[in-house]
Amino acid sequence: MANLKEIKRKISSVKGTQKTTRAMKLVSSAKLKRTEEVAKRSKVYAAKLTELLNEIARKMQQNNENGIDNVFFKENQNPKKVDVVYVTADKGLCGGFNFQTIKRTNKVLSEFKEAGTEVRLSGIGKKGIAYYKYNKIEMINEIDDLSSAPNYERAKEFISELVEDYISGKTDKIVLIHNGYVNMITQEINQQQLLPVDTSALELDAVSLSEMDIEPDDDDTLLDALVKKYVEYTMYYALLNSLAAEHSARMQAMDAATNNAKEMVGKLTVKYNKARQEAITTELIEIISGMESMK
Repeated sequence: MANLKEIKRKISSVKGTQKTTRAMKLVSSAKLKRTEEVAKRSKVYAAKLTELLNEIARKMQQNNENGIDNVFFKENQNPKKVDVVYVTADKGLCGGFNFQTIKRTNKVLSEFKEAGTEVRLSGIGKKGIAYYKYNKIEMINEIDDLSSAPNYERAKEFISELVEDYISGKTDKIVLIHNGYVNMITQEINQQQLLPVDTSALELDAVSLSEMDIEPDDDDTLLDALVKKYVEYTMYYALLNSLAAEHSARMQAMDAATNNAKEMVGKLTVKYNKARQEAITTELIEIISGMESMK
């Protein structure tokens, strides 16, 4: 009977876990809907901002035979110092979501170090910060409560420090890595060069259809302000996109855990029934044997 009690206790425990994972799945599903809506609206703004940057950069290229002469567009083929920024979640229980980001970040760090480039690491999210601290990898900047509650002003403050170092020449490049939302069941790692602006992503050779006109004296002032806004908003959008991906990953992980718990309850129930039948059979044999011995 002790064995039966133990199995029954396990069944009760697994059912309790199943209720918890089902509840977490529902919570993540609700949060995903809200975050996905915010991310979609932000994506529209980000697209328009990129379109405007594309247009102004194109105008400047047309006005300058030697191309765009601006610090934000000067690509360094042999960077001596690079800033790498990663975004992970503040919480776990979301499958391989955080691991995939850390894995890509480690790959990028290794590639730069193999090329002889000094790397400064900055991180957002408790899980990534905990990993790099445990492995004794130094970070110049870290925030452990921003990925779960994206805020534009805080994102701006975080990335602006790195932008100022880039402008002053302390660093040659800024790279951003985060796990992004594709749909309800898919996430993908995004690696983006924030600075210098990747001109390959801008259609600088396209024919301009806009009536916008830019005075030569305003070129640098306008472009500098726009690029800073572009970088700041890209950082903020990465946080939103990462949060949506996190909720999606957690929803999948909790759904899988719920199904596994259901399967385990089924197996334990079969085991319990078998043990119960064995106990009944043993009792019957003992009764029959006792009656036979009395004859």
